[in-house]
Amino acid sequence: MYRAPLRDMQFVLHELLGDDRLSAYYADVDYAGELADSILEEAAKFGENVLEPLNRPGDVEGARWTPEGVQVPKGLKEAYASYIEGGWTQMSVPGDLGGQGMPHTVNNAVEEIMFASNMAFYLGTSLARGAVEAIAGSGSGDAVQPFVEKLVSGEWMGTMNLTEAQAGSDLALLRSRAVADGDRYRIFGQKIFITYGDHDMTDNIVHLVLARIDGAPAGTRGISMFLVPKYLLKDDGSQGEMNDVRCISIEHKMGLHASPTCVMAFGEKDGAVGYLMGEPNTGLQHMFVMMNAARLSVGVQGLAQSERAYQQALDWARNRVQGKPVGVKDGASVAIVNHPDVKRMLLSMRSRIEAMRALAYTAALSLDAAHREAEPAAREAALFRAELLTPIVKGWCTETAIEVTSMGIQVHGGMGFVEETGAAQFLRDVRVAAIYEGTTGIQSNDLIGRKLGRDKGAAMNALIDELLADLGADEAQASTREALELLRAATASVLRQSAESMAAAQAVSVPYLELCGTVLAGAMLAKGAAIAARALAAGTAETDFYEGKLRTARFYADQVLPRAHGLVRIVQAGAVSVTETDPAQL
Repeated sequence: MYRAPLRDMQFVLHELLGDDRLSAYYADVDYAGELADSILEEAAKFGENVLEPLNRPGDVEGARWTPEGVQVPKGLKEAYASYIEGGWTQMSVPGDLGGQGMPHTVNNAVEEIMFASNMAFYLGTSLARGAVEAIAGSGSGDAVQPFVEKLVSGEWMGTMNLTEAQAGSDLALLRSRAVADGDRYRIFGQKIFITYGDHDMTDNIVHLVLARIDGAPAGTRGISMFLVPKYLLKDDGSQGEMNDVRCISIEHKMGLHASPTCVMAFGEKDGAVGYLMGEPNTGLQHMFVMMNAARLSVGVQGLAQSERAYQQALDWARNRVQGKPVGVKDGASVAIVNHPDVKRMLLSMRSRIEAMRALAYTAALSLDAAHREAEPAAREAALFRAELLTPIVKGWCTETAIEVTSMGIQVHGGMGFVEETGAAQFLRDVRVAAIYEGTTGIQSNDLIGRKLGRDKGAAMNALIDELLADLGADEAQASTREALELLRAATASVLRQSAESMAAAQAVSVPYLELCGTVLAGAMLAKGAAIAARALAAGTAETDFYEGKLRTARFYADQVLPRAHGLVRIVQAGAVSVTETDPAQL
């Protein structure tokens, strides 16, 4: 049974990141560390008592398509009503849009709890915030205001409609059409992989759809974004007739069975009524607002499912009696948590979870700074850091989660391969996180092409310098300082390769992203260890907690961080074996 790791989360929020910056940024909402604790405690109660009990049953039952519409598993509709009643949909939405205006960093922490409690449920609800930001950022005025209000209140849910059958990640190949009809448009086309594209949890669904206005330029330059509601509104704002949009099937997936992944048909009759968001042919820039918010959330999904898998594996290891201690021939068998390799696996899981949490929360804090720093130069620097960290959080945390949740199955032994234990669900559910919202390859290409390329690595080097300054000259942190310098050298190598051959740079971009996550998160873990050491030296009632931070940081430095050496070698010299291979030879 999942229990929110509140003390670990508070350690990152209050001690690793510190409360001063967020308190200054969000003085208008009277933000303080105590407020964050109260929010997390309430989120934990909701997640543990309402969402978690529905996780396994929802996986078994799954969402169901019917001619009248998609039906979610039992209990989810009632859980969503409780979610709205608790005001969770409004928490991080800015005050001028009707929300509570809480920091992105706190929202990140709440998302960890919600995704860990029931990832399939929270996928649909988490899209609403990005939809609100995308609509508001488009400057589309009064016509769409009623939709924003309902999304903020949670009465309606939002979706993101990009992918088409012939155009997976290549949006230049989109075929969906938009035909002008007075001050509105008629949308024709089909979209696939639409999370919560249809369901019975809300009365209306607000679809954000990418399509081409007839006569628009080819490629991504000719894509526009449209708001297409499931139900149209009457002149008085009340719900009217159903729009020409429907779900024609749902996917049968490896995991996330309770979350309906829909094939959506727009305009099977006269065309689905849609409202243009922003100017024509600017759809991608508006949709990227929603996509970037989603990418950071997907990274948190990796963290959340890893924490969930760790808790279950630890409980199993403490209770599964099997074998005698090393070197002991007589006596009773012991719980497997006593065996060295099981301890190694559990430490590997826990240390990476703590590293992921530090990295994800740091990225969210950078996003808060990008919106709230007083000086324009400081806002720009924070934005560059947030944008640099986003593909790393998304790519590294999700790939690491696959490894961690798989390790959780291994801890269970043969019973991990049996569905009834529940260990496999965490791996099945999280596997897609490294794929949707841009695969790891797409994230790594974005990292080296856009994020490093635009400032020649300045934001990355500034982050490395800051982390080195945090670590100081402590001999215990020598391996982490070495890893940071290896990352600096690898960054220079990637920039040189990009200038000479982008194909060569892309051939090692995923190993480079893995290097970034491994080293940056490891440095943040080392910084946390230094904080823990100071707390122990000063005297604390939480001796076990802080000693645990030292143990996980030491394990990470001993058994995870050394991967950096191999990854640097790949980044600096591994491209040729890829670029010189003819596809016919594969």
